[in-house]
This record gives sequence, structure tokens and C-alpha cells, in this order.
Amino acid sequence: MLELKQLRKNLIAMKKAQLINSLSQTKLLADVRRMEILQYLMAKPATLTHLAQKMSKSPAWVRHHVQILADADLIEQAETRVRGTVTEKFYRAKAGAFLIQKMILPQGERPTLLFAGSHDLVIEEIAKKLSPHLDIILHPVGSLDGLINLRQGLCHLSGAHLLDASGDYNTPYLSRLFPQRSVQVVTLAHRVQGLMLAPKNPHGIKRLNDLMRDDIRFLNRNAGSGTRIWLDEKLREKNIPVNTINGYEKTCATHTATAERIKNGVADVAIGLQASALQCELDFIPLFEERFDIIVSEEYADIAAPLFDEIQTSAFRASARSLTGYKVRHSGEQIIF
Repeated sequence: MLELKQLRKNLIAMKKAQLINSLSQTKLLADVRRMEILQYLMAKPATLTHLAQKMSKSPAWVRHHVQILADADLIEQAETRVRGTVTEKFYRAKAGAFLIQKMILPQGERPTLLFAGSHDLVIEEIAKKLSPHLDIILHPVGSLDGLINLRQGLCHLSGAHLLDASGDYNTPYLSRLFPQRSVQVVTLAHRVQGLMLAPKNPHGIKRLNDLMRDDIRFLNRNAGSGTRIWLDEKLREKNIPVNTINGYEKTCATHTATAERIKNGVADVAIGLQASALQCELDFIPLFEERFDIIVSEEYADIAAPLFDEIQTSAFRASARSLTGYKVRHSGEQIIF
């Protein structure tokens, strides 16, 4: 009974998640038999005999795969019991859950950078322009998730427009997420955001408080996006409960897609870029101006140099200015934090 209690205690102690970002570990778990063994040992410790019976395999077969998993640091020996002349070894997984995350990039003549962060129209244009020499793959996941991806090594650079309670953009978040300051931060542009409305504003929407009206259908941005974080803070300031907003739970991942849904009558109002609203010939009421920064890991700064060089050109500034609501006076400035 004491041994069983100790096993349960050991199992409880190891209930944590572990990130798998090694290609060798990922390949290992592509074998469904090893994955099955790992899943059994995540549930509770077991011996080779127990695993063999559960999987209808020989102990020798199980021993081979258990050793491979142990060598890969995915499982460990949890307990040894002696019963007469028999010694039983119990194995367990080294985590209660495993998260498999790995960047898989193309192998070609051009260098590749994965950009995960907030959606931006100018970044899309720069990616197209640099494509003959540099492949920038865009993954719009929102400002906060983009920075988390950057910290976890799941992208090379990110873009963010996160307003902190201090009134500053991005740097307070970067100080918390990157305490070693292993990133470079460069301002892309300042952008105007506001209420995207159907042409001629048929519902007469004028301000955020109108989102509480029963006849208004709102379209939100994805959780973790800079736009969503700004909105949630303003709703708190104005004491507007989210459950009073029809459509608060309905989300869209990019400014362009949001504007298109307003144009197609899916919703009556959303918050997004002035430039995206005008591209879809929508009405627009400005609410705030924000700073959009590009953040790159130091180890990839040299590869990303063409991107930052482009931001310094007069051609870039002319192109960005052509998008209503973009301001480039501080574009290319490095942010020290």
C-alpha cells in the first residue's frame, strides 16, 4: 500500500507540460507505437510487463521502444519494486502533457523569415517587394501571440501595437517578455484606427457607447490582437459590459477581412485601420493613433536587414503615405527599452 501511495505521489509531482521543439524528438513521436507508450506513461507509471499486456506485444519489443523514449528524455524510471526474486521497474513520462512546436521552413536559395504578429498592410507590401531576394512568410496571429511566438522561437520577427496602462506602446510588454533584451525594435509607422462602418453610416453610429444598442451588430478582433486589447481597456474605462455588445464574441483575424465583412453586411461596425476601411469604401470614424513596431530576434537581425533598409527608403515612405491613416515621420527609428 505504501509503495502504491508513493507511486501516486510521484505521478502528481510530475504533472506539468513540456515543450517539444527538437526535431529528433518530433521524429521519434511520429511512430504511433512510441506515441501510444508515451500516452500510457503520461496517465500513470507502468512496467514493461504492464505495457506489453496493454499493447499485446512482447516485453522485449516494449523494452526497445521504452529505451528510445528514455534516451530522448521523454520518459524516466519512476520506481523500483522487489518482489521475492523479481525486480519490477516502473516508468513514467517526464511531463503530464507535451506540446509539439517546430518551425518547418522551405529550403531554397532565398533566405526565409517567418513573421508572426499583428496584421499590417505595409508589411504585406514590403514582403511582396522583397520576395525576389528574401522570403517573408506572414502569419497574422495578433500582437500578443506574435510576441509569445517570438519568445518561444516559433518565428523570426513580429509586429505589435500593444498599448500599456502607462500609455506607452509595446516596450512595457517587451520588457516583461524579453528581460534579457535579445531583440531589436524598429518603428514601422504610426497608424490611425477607428470605427469601420457601412457606407453612409446607415445606423448613425458615432461612438463606442453605440455598440450597446440592440440594433447594432458588432464584429470583434481576435483575442490577443492589439486592437482587441485597446478595445477591452476602453470598455473597462467606460464601464461598458461586454455582454451588452451584440457580436462581441464574433471575431476576425485581419483588418482587411474585417473591412470586407462590414462591406458585405455581415456586421454593422468593427474597429480597424482607416486604410483598410477606405480600401473597401467604408465610412470611418477615427478613435486613436498607435505606434506599430517590428521586433526581431538578435540572431536573425542580419537576415532581416533588407526589411529595415527598405523602411528607410523614400519609396517606402511614399508608398506608406498613400495609405490613408499611415504616418511615417518616425519610421525606421530604433526603440531602446
